Amino acid sequence: MKTLEQLTPQPLFSYFEEICQVPRPSKKEEKIRQYLLDFAKAHELEVVCDKIGNVVIKKPASKGMENAPTVILQTHMDMVCEKNSDKIFDFDNDAIEPLVVNGWVKANGTTLGADCGIGIAAQLAVLSSGELKHGPIECLITVDEETGLTGAFELDKNLLSGAVLLNLDSEDEGEIFIGCAGGIDSLATFTYQTEKPGKNTLALKVAVSGLLGGHSGDDIHKNRGNANKILNRILWNWNQKFRINLADFNGGNLRNAIAREAFAIITIATENKSQLLASFNEMSENLKEEFKFAEPKLKIDCEETTLPELLIDAATKDNLLHAIYACPHGVLEMSSRMEGMVETSTNLASVKFTDENKIVITTSQRSEIEGRKFFAAEMVESVFTLAGAQVKHGDGYPGWTPNPNSEVLKTTVQSYKKLFNVDPIVRSIHAGLECGLFLEKYPHLDMVSFGPSIRGAHSPDERLDIATTDKFWKHLIDVLENIK
Repeated sequence: MKTLEQLTPQPLFSYFEEICQVPRPSKKEEKIRQYLLDFAKAHELEVVCDKIGNVVIKKPASKGMENAPTVILQTHMDMVCEKNSDKIFDFDNDAIEPLVVNGWVKANGTTLGADCGIGIAAQLAVLSSGELKHGPIECLITVDEETGLTGAFELDKNLLSGAVLLNLDSEDEGEIFIGCAGGIDSLATFTYQTEKPGKNTLALKVAVSGLLGGHSGDDIHKNRGNANKILNRILWNWNQKFRINLADFNGGNLRNAIAREAFAIITIATENKSQLLASFNEMSENLKEEFKFAEPKLKIDCEETTLPELLIDAATKDNLLHAIYACPHGVLEMSSRMEGMVETSTNLASVKFTDENKIVITTSQRSEIEGRKFFAAEMVESVFTLAGAQVKHGDGYPGWTPNPNSEVLKTTVQSYKKLFNVDPIVRSIHAGLECGLFLEKYPHLDMVSFGPSIRGAHSPDERLDIATTDKFWKHLIDVLENIK
């Protein structure tokens, strides 16, 4: 028996469980694309791929709905691939293992991929149904949303004919989104020389783990710990007191995820060992007290390890530790347009040593105001430039400017109130959606975004609320029936 086949609504959850069996890392979507093409063929539906690999599956209107406008249902086919450090898992080949826990669906030690797998499942449930009432449907499933918005950037201008787009990539049921932040990535690169450890030295591995992590848009305002910042804080203090040497620093993975784990390998003079360990115990306790509410599972370890063959040069080490300490992370400004919403933020996403004697720091900036998006990126650039790093910015992506007079918004709000006897919240979202890029290709589109409640997205704590998934499905099919 499948894990999710007893959940309501069906067949939405059955399709989601099928999708969990198909590997779909960003930029490696071949298997999920083939799954979608096979689905279209099995259901005798027209399907089209553009050059970049986006898929559109088309379904004619149901009887009596032929004159309704064509509606685009939009999701992305890739997922964020994060796992706990003790979980053995190959995202290129292994199937996600869904579990039902206290009213939620989650995965066993990995991200679940409900972002945006549950949206794809809803598309397939609409496409396969012979009972729903709706106008012509175009289901657009884009590639590489999570690491580059590549599918939206490269979307063929002649691929779609619909005038209404329902984005199914939101994570807060009861909220309808009509705008989103734009974003830009910034990469700082240090080039270092190598040195050999001196005599009478020993090596220590310092690790930060147990953090919640999360989505760098949805969760950036929750004061969660950033493993890179916490680890660097320890190293910076030790460097001031004991003049440590650095052999490795590895933290975080994805530009749009708050770093959950980080580790470093350092060397110190043997004579400083007892003082440094005493300092470690004091700092560890202070940090756990500082984060006891936001990060109750914070774990900080320090243990002796094999002496490395090479270290980075002292000047680069100092510059790196100073720059990471000074680099902003978190909310920079709250919105003056929409109360309670983040306007501008930055995420110190990852720190990686490479085999080419380079250290690459990845950051991601977001803002609902285009100018302040670049202001945040330039702030980060200034910090790392002062430290001697080379900084490059990505192309970025535009925000989606809210349209409170949207016709599809009116339909979506009226539908929600009719079904659940409560007004939905209408707002903009700080996370990035593909909608702003769609408007550049199809400026006539009338769009909203909604979905079930997902928590812990982009982390192994990702979980999907079963009850709100049922509400999301009822809302979606009612909206499709009532769009005029």
